[in-house]
Amino acid sequence: MNKYIDIIKNSYSGYWNYLKNEILLQNQWDNYFYGLIVISLLVWLLEIIFPWRKQQSIFRKDFWLDIFYMFFNFFILNLIVLIALSNTIVEILNDVLKNINLSISNFQLFNANDLPKWLGLLIFFIVSDFVQWNTHRLLHRIPFLWNFHKVHHSVKEMGFAAHLRYHWMEPVVYKSFLYIPMALIANYNAQDVAIVYFISIIIGHLNHANLGWNYGVLKYILNNPKMHIWHHAKELPKHVRFGVNYGLTLSTWDYIFKTDYIPHNGRDIELGFENDEKFPKDFICQELFPPKEK
Repeated sequence: MNKYIDIIKNSYSGYWNYLKNEILLQNQWDNYFYGLIVISLLVWLLEIIFPWRKQQSIFRKDFWLDIFYMFFNFFILNLIVLIALSNTIVEILNDVLKNINLSISNFQLFNANDLPKWLGLLIFFIVSDFVQWNTHRLLHRIPFLWNFHKVHHSVKEMGFAAHLRYHWMEPVVYKSFLYIPMALIANYNAQDVAIVYFISIIIGHLNHANLGWNYGVLKYILNNPKMHIWHHAKELPKHVRFGVNYGLTLSTWDYIFKTDYIPHNGRDIELGFENDEKFPKDFICQELFPPKEK
């Protein structure tokens, strides 16, 4: 038990030092803090120059709430729970495997270091995106998880920062499902992960932005605003009542598994979910355990 307590303590102190170095520009190649700011400003500038919904204000509904969510979820949430939780779970899993004379390496399909750099990164990206696509489907199909996911779907006007409005429980769910598949293709260094992560953040910002792009033929590969707007639609036909267009970065999975749905131009459709007018509007109430369904 003391070992796990030490892991939690070291996780907190280690991440705090990391975050401090980010802000003070001590980390150069993987500076998420200023990288997020630059990406956000660029996509916001695109929204201002090329707005899809021209009547939508530059400072749209809940703009500042979503900006707060963006920094809280991207940095503070990691400090509060995710890093310590992730490191502890990894250690517990390794201890369990050791007790049966195994290690995670016994299950690895391959070592990423044995592959060309570009191929290793591509596999990492595709596998992680597919796992997250499936996890996203579960968030919509399992009532307990959907209660958490409602925070993200409480967005009433789409904009880049809506990308990172989500309940603190969501990344716990995503990371829990993601750990074992990624461990099977382990040994990616931090710089590799940073590259993939930044690509995902850029696409995620663009998906939620007030932009009318669909990337031409690339729409069948990359998620895009015209596709993702339907994922946030308040009303959907009964045959897709659990949701559509689950893709995070790639749209490919939706086309392969027939969960794609773009019946017409969705620029002005109403966003949200049934009875969302009763859903909490402030950060604290949204982050607390969701109220029981009435």
